[in-house]
Amino acid sequence: MSAQKAKSDNPGKHEELEQYAGGEISDRPGKVNWWLAGVYAVLFVWALYYLFTYWGGLGPGLDY
Repeated sequence: MSAQKAKSDNPGKHEELEQYAGGEISDRPGKVNWWLAGVYAVLFVWALYYLFTYWGGLGPGLDY
């Protein structure tokens, strides 16, 4: 068995990157950055505030 075949049979830390758009975009397994998780959390809290503040109304500036 060749060394290349042995590597493909046993995936380890070095997994292959998947590429899209002719190599312009690539992805790999990993973690979400802490700042991006923070942005998601802030947007979720804002969405809850907006939902409960304007629940059942016509919307901001539309109640005549």
